Amino acid sequence: MELDPRGQRFAASITSVVIILVLVTRSPWLALAQTAVFALTATNPRRGPYALLFRQFVLPHVGPPAEREPAAPVRFAQTVGLAFLGAATIAFFAGAPVVGLIFAGLGLVAAFLNAAFGLCLGCEAYLALRRLTAARNSAA
Repeated sequence: MELDPRGQRFAASITSVVIILVLVTRSPWLALAQTAVFALTATNPRRGPYALLFRQFVLPHVGPPAEREPAAPVRFAQTVGLAFLGAATIAFFAGAPVVGLIFAGLGLVAAFLNAAFGLCLGCEAYLALRRLTAARNSAA
């Protein structure tokens, strides 16, 4: 499966806004909602609500993509987002708002870098892990 990178940046933009709202409100419920979005998109990035919004409202105006990207790095990145926002959610519900703010803030950094600059930290981590695994297997 391949994805339109513009859709990923669109999703990262919405994610950034949601996480900013989490940071401002310290709402465990909003953090939980974003965690659920990450859980859904970690299994299939095309099925997430932000991807549906992109396909329904943005894609008809921008046309087909000039390039596509593989889905595996994006799924990995969404799994990393799930871990960070999941930890933030647990911390907020447990009454540890500072810990929640830290984890949500880290999630915001990653989402914002993707939204603003197209730099997907989770995707880059995925590719680095693949290179390390390949190097380890060829050395053995």
